[in-house]
Amino acid sequence: MNSSSAMTEHTTAQQDAENHLEKVTVRSVGRKATITKEELFQAALNLIGPQKSISALSLREVAREAGIAPNSFYRHFKDIDELAIELIDRSGLVLRQILHEARLKAAKKGSIIRSSVEVFIEQLDADEGNLSLLLREGYTGSIQYKRAVDNQLAFFQQELQEDLIRLEKLNRQHLIHPELVAKAITQLVFNMGAKVIDLPINERKEVAEQTMIMIRMILEGARHMNDAAIP
Repeated sequence: MNSSSAMTEHTTAQQDAENHLEKVTVRSVGRKATITKEELFQAALNLIGPQKSISALSLREVAREAGIAPNSFYRHFKDIDELAIELIDRSGLVLRQILHEARLKAAKKGSIIRSSVEVFIEQLDADEGNLSLLLREGYTGSIQYKRAVDNQLAFFQQELQEDLIRLEKLNRQHLIHPELVAKAITQLVFNMGAKVIDLPINERKEVAEQTMIMIRMILEGARHMNDAAIP
């Protein structure tokens, strides 16, 4: 082999190596070296919609959306189900904080009923997707997911009960069986949410107004009822 051929072969080999390195670099740049749970939660929320449950997602889909290698997923979760349960818990916590703050503000300058229902409706279209996740998995998810949602509803109920007792005392009123009042309102509002999630805005408002009236009826009934009237 003459020197010219050897040089050409060397140049070609070097170009091939550089091209391979460039491809590897591009792939590496496209993937994150590390990932947080929050980023994985957001990736899952990005992929699910009104008609798609978390259970329909694959681990690879979530990893691709998050920009990581599939193996990186296992640093935080053993499988999609574990991610789903923690995401449901996280969504419940976020919503409880939002609704609690809404009730605190309303107690000072408005109706806690209207404020709570309006905030609840607003969350249906919020970019975070926390409420639609709870509604969807609570009604169409697996038994495991439904149980996780039920646990969150129990937290909603407990916090609402505490707020109602506190606010009734401030207004020098008293509720009979506040735990049942909180349970009835929680179930009513979540059922309303499941009903209106696919409705246009004008129809949502009508259902929301009806829900507010029903909540007032529950509260007024509990204020004037006595234990003797319960069979």
